Formats: sequence, C-alpha cells, structure tokens
Amino acid sequence: MQAQTSRIQPLKITTDAGDTVSAEATLPQEVEAVFVFAHGAGAGMGHPFMKAVADGLAARNIACLRYQFPYMQAGRRRVDAAPVAQATVRAAVATAASLWGSLPLSAGGKSYGGRMTSQAQAIEPLPGVAGLIFLGFPLHSSGKPDTVRAQHLASIDVPMLFIRGTRDALAEAPHFDPVIAHLGDMASRFDIAEADHTFHVLKRSGRDAEGVLDEVLDGLALWTQAWRICPSRV
Repeated sequence: MQAQTSRIQPLKITTDAGDTVSAEATLPQEVEAVFVFAHGAGAGMGHPFMKAVADGLAARNIACLRYQFPYMQAGRRRVDAAPVAQATVRAAVATAASLWGSLPLSAGGKSYGGRMTSQAQAIEPLPGVAGLIFLGFPLHSSGKPDTVRAQHLASIDVPMLFIRGTRDALAEAPHFDPVIAHLGDMASRFDIAEADHTFHVLKRSGRDAEGVLDEVLDGLALWTQAWRICPSRV
C-alpha cells in the first residue's frame, strides 16, 4: 500500500461519567469513512499496532479515531468496569459523529475494546454507527472456551465484521464458528491464516508482520466499502 500524507488531530473526550481521556484522529487527505478504534486491555492507543492500523487505514482513505479508556489514561492496570468503558465508547463515537457526521461511521476495537464497543451498541445503538469491526474478538479466556461473551451480539442490529487469526486462542474455531453462524447475515468473518490473537504469525509461515497487517486492513476496507454501498449484502 502506497504511503499517503495524513495528519494527526489530538482530541480530548469527556464521558457522561465525568472521565476525560486523550484521543487522536489520523486523517488522510481524502476522507471517505471514519473508524472509531478502541484499544485492547493491555496496551493503550499509542501502541505500535494501534498506530499502524490508523496509518494503514489513512492510506486507504479511512480516518481513524483512537482513544484511551479511563484506566489506561490514569496508568492503572485493572480494566474499567463495563459501564465506565461503555460510556467512554459512547463519548468517543459522539465525538466522531460531531466532527465527521456526514461520513460513513464504524466503531470497534482490538480485543477488549471491541467487546466493550459491542456491549455499548447492544445496550443502546451508538448514534451514527453503521457497522462494527472487531480485530480479534475475545470470545473466551485462554484455555477456558465458552460463548458467554457472545450472548449480547444477537441484540446488535448493524453489520459486524470479525477479523480473526486462525490460531487465536481466545476465539477457538469450535466455539467461534457457531457464534458466527447464529448471527446469520448480520456477521461477516475474515480469517487471517496462521495468525494468533495479536495477528502475529510464525516464522515458518513465510509471511511478515507488514504483509499480515495489509491483509487485515485490505479486508477491513473492502468490507467497509461494501456496507457503505449496499449494507444488506455485506
């Protein structure tokens, strides 16, 4: 993917719970859509993977708004309670909608961030969000497979894209596959061969991190374009 010029817009977001967190929007010269991107449990919005996704999406004319959850903003290790995290998701989406409301808007995140986004959407639709994108949905804890974390997904009424590594220990196929099947037309999946939960691949695969990330982002961009054109056919 050819590099394109983009700019960073620092932001501050205040939630209804009174938390104020940092955010950054990565904006390409030509913005065709916006993705509100929440970080995972162990690393904040400045993690190299988060920044690489934002830069890669900008090269595909998709703006990316990254933001911190309050626990990460405060330097705490323990993740926020779900209501706090969901309020942060909602505030981040509202910020994106206020700034770029005329553009197609999707939301989601890496692992924990994606799950908090889906929970927020299930409780009350996020204003302006036309699709959800999960980069490594944490269906279950490692070594403890079940589908409890997926129960709320059936309440979501916008298209969802699940990008998953085939070696993801938090979304093992025997449990992940039935969840996607149960969601029917509302869910699309994009499997990344030989990738784990963090989209790392083994050296013996002959692939490198840059190529895998391009595969992830190409799939994300194509899906986003598809529901923008014809949501019922995603």
